[in-house]
Amino acid sequence: MSRRTFLIAAAGVAVTLAAGCASKSPQEEAAKRREIDSKSEAALTRLYTQSPGSRELAQKARGVLVFPAVAAGGLIVGGEYGEGSLRMANRTVEYYKMASASIGLTAGAQSKSVILMFMTQDALDKFRTSNGWTAGVDASVAMMKQGAEAGIGTMTAQTPVVAYVSTNSGLMADVSVQGSKISKLE
Repeated sequence: MSRRTFLIAAAGVAVTLAAGCASKSPQEEAAKRREIDSKSEAALTRLYTQSPGSRELAQKARGVLVFPAVAAGGLIVGGEYGEGSLRMANRTVEYYKMASASIGLTAGAQSKSVILMFMTQDALDKFRTSNGWTAGVDASVAMMKQGAEAGIGTMTAQTPVVAYVSTNSGLMADVSVQGSKISKLE
């Protein structure tokens, strides 16, 4: 890989991650939170339509973390960033951001929705009290296939966190949440 290609890819990742760090006025923050809530609701509606059993699973979850649009991209060096809401009893209680960076076999760009369902109170409590939570490190995460019959079975009953990932647009090989760091949106 040429130095120029590397620098362009690294700059793209930096711009994506920096987009979530800019400070805004209280009015802009409130508008952003309303937009996150609206998009989160739409992502959940789409999930419930496309995946039989997901609504029942969400109703049994202690909390549902919805990232309606996680932008990911890269060429050898990659990154992703998205903002979402933690919902409990069908209402938003907190806002979060998801970010990751990678080096390796990465090529493409996509937007995906990520929905994490915390099935146990212990998993939800650990998530909410953490200072940055990493999927696959801080909790075991079961990936559910969107569009397939995803009823509540033995696997989901024993897994503290269940994840649904759905591509919104673009093409990229990776639809995992492993290694993504999630922290409160300040």
